[in-house]
Amino acid sequence: MTSDNPDSLLFDCRQCGDCCRGYGGTYVSEEDIRRIAAYLGEDPARFQERYCQMSGRRPVLAQAANGYCVFWDKLCTIHPVKPRMCRRWPFIDAVLVDIQNWKSMGASCPGIRTDLPDDVVRQKITPLITPEDTDE
Repeated sequence: MTSDNPDSLLFDCRQCGDCCRGYGGTYVSEEDIRRIAAYLGEDPARFQERYCQMSGRRPVLAQAANGYCVFWDKLCTIHPVKPRMCRRWPFIDAVLVDIQNWKSMGASCPGIRTDLPDDVVRQKITPLITPEDTDE
């Protein structure tokens, strides 16, 4: 569950799975779907039908009855090909755009540092915000 962590001062993944639980959805791009489907030996269309739900017009990974992602089993079972959104966690734009979002996510993710002064967090996260793209 390690991310493409651009700043270990702000985040240290504890592999607790808390980011893999709860509704909100892990959006998957067409590329994510192709990669995960190939890893599982599934046809991409069959993968999407079997493992995704729609959130608006975008597919998200389905949740199991326990509230976790269908691919969570004490560790991520698709870790080598996990979706871009998972690879980037918590450095996704929705979390980065507002210091309060960072703190809010930190309340549920033990790996997110919330003990640093706001100006230090802002200095670190502001350069990580990317222009909106549809691959997330």
